[in-house]
Amino acid sequence: MDDSRIIALYFDRDETAVAATVEKYDRYCRTVAQNILGSYEDAEECVNDTWLRAWNSIPPAHPDSLRAYLAKITRRLALDRLEKNTADKRGGYESPAPLEELSDILSAPDTPDDDLNAADLASDIDRFLRTQPTRTADIFVLRYFHGESIDTLAARCDLRPNAVSALLSRTRKKLKKYLMGKGYSV
Repeated sequence: MDDSRIIALYFDRDETAVAATVEKYDRYCRTVAQNILGSYEDAEECVNDTWLRAWNSIPPAHPDSLRAYLAKITRRLALDRLEKNTADKRGGYESPAPLEELSDILSAPDTPDDDLNAADLASDIDRFLRTQPTRTADIFVLRYFHGESIDTLAARCDLRPNAVSALLSRTRKKLKKYLMGKGYSV
């Protein structure tokens, strides 16, 4: 079933929307959660929470891309779960490796104004990625949005892990320079 039909089912409050979403996107959302959490059980809970959150948010939300909308929900839930798990186990939150790599460029919002600026920042990052070669942008998104490991990316792109790491490092440096040119303090 295509996404526009699934979204129409949500707007009709037809419960088959959830079943159609699960059928089409379960594996994808599970991979996103698993890449962040590293735990099958936690990933499964996040994915189940994704279906509930989608049901509760569509409508009024009308996503242009259902896949991206679900990935964003899943990613947020997984990061929240990771923060809770690591705080419970270690007495404090540690960023997952991909986010740690970006920590010298991006910081977490501390105030409501920072949340508003985060939307502008996301748009500027998107604009930056559109200026990059497709392969570079894809690898960047797979690493920092989907949380894929360097080894997985290397296998997927038929590159050595060192080549992927170098590409990501160069792209982060370019992004930092780009954002500084846009007036961000990084």
